[in-house]
Parts: sequence; C-alpha cells; structure tokens
Amino acid sequence: MNNATEARRLLRAHRYGALSTLSKKLDGAPFGSITPYLVDHDGSLLLLVSGLAEHTKNIRHDPRVSLITHNQQDPNIQMQGRVTLIGNAHLLEDRDTYSNHYLRHFPEAEINLSLPDFRFCRITPVAIRYIGGVGRIHWIRMEDYAVPQAAAFAEHEAALLPQINAQQQDTLHHLLKQNHNVSVTDAQAIALDCDGLGVRSGEQAWRLDFADVLADPAKGRQLSALHYHLP
Repeated sequence: MNNATEARRLLRAHRYGALSTLSKKLDGAPFGSITPYLVDHDGSLLLLVSGLAEHTKNIRHDPRVSLITHNQQDPNIQMQGRVTLIGNAHLLEDRDTYSNHYLRHFPEAEINLSLPDFRFCRITPVAIRYIGGVGRIHWIRMEDYAVPQAAAFAEHEAALLPQINAQQQDTLHHLLKQNHNVSVTDAQAIALDCDGLGVRSGEQAWRLDFADVLADPAKGRQLSALHYHLP
C-alpha cells in the first residue's frame, strides 16, 4: 500500500479534525476550530457549516485552509499517524445533492440541515502531509492521492448499500468481529468507496479497509469475496 492510499484511509478513518482558516477579523492570523468532516469519493472533504461560524466567514474571505486529523488511540501522540490536508474551500449551493450522503455518516446533523443557515463546503486538496509514524514523513503526490474511479462509486453507492445491508448482515457482523473485535446485533453499511466500507451500529462507527484499492463498486456486493486490511 502506498503512502497516498494510507493517508487517504487515515482521513477516512476519522470523523473530526482541526480546521485552520485565515482570520478575516484578525488580518489573516491562523484561526483553528474543531469540525466534523466527510471524505468524499474523490478524496475531497465535505463539511457542513453555519453561516454564523467564524471559519465560514474566513472561508468567504480567503478559501485557503488546512485540516489535520490523527490517530487518537495512543496517548503518545508523537508516535501516531496523522495527516494534514491543505486545500481550497468553497461553499456549495445545492444541499440536496449531498444531504443523504452526509447524514449516513452524521445522522445527528439532521437538525442542522433543517435550518436555512447551514450549507455544505468542499475542501479540494492541493497538498497533503502524511506522517505514518517515526521516520515515516512524506509529502504526498496529488496524482497518487487521486481516485480515478471516484465517479463510479459516487454513482452506485446509494443503490448498493441497501443491498449489502439486506443480504449480508452475517458477513458484516463477522468482519466487525474479525477486524475490530466488536460483537453487534445490528450493523449497517453506511459507505462504500474504493478504500473500504463504513459500518455503523447504534452510535458507533468503524471502517473496514480493503487490502487493495477496489476498482469496481459492483464487487462490493460480495463482501465475503474481498480481502481486508487488518488494523
């Protein structure tokens, strides 16, 4: 697995990050905030933002941003993987296009989407810094980070997920036990992308990473036939 794929999978594995924008009020000083984010199929980030938020005002003034997320499982943070995505943020006009996709990952955001002040924001990456551990420090080549088959996954994901959830409950339970040592009675696949599956049970969510980048979303119909990367 190359560094670009590892960086993208680390971004997908987490739901929150520290977003840095350039302050309009403070003449370009860095301004940090904690925000949920979703990695879209093409590797860009989707955020749901309020027009009243300081970071939204900053983005309107200057689109240059960065977001960092890291593995929080070990208290020795300097030993853990982390990734910083630098990009340009743009507010999106059409909420309906992204709402269902976003709510599968953040169902608690439904109340925000009922308010007219909230809209989606896309961060298009221009540079990525990935630290995979001690001595593993890389600037990622953006051509390696890109996902050529992103459009196919975006087109077919919504139709494939109900099939997976209706037909492969036993397989989802087995994979969660095998990969995360988690036993659940109800699991729902909430994401299918080139890197793996997002799975939710109750308020908990996990990633099941494929051993190799998946080129064809239709292969996601048969989860038991795929190979997975054990954490």
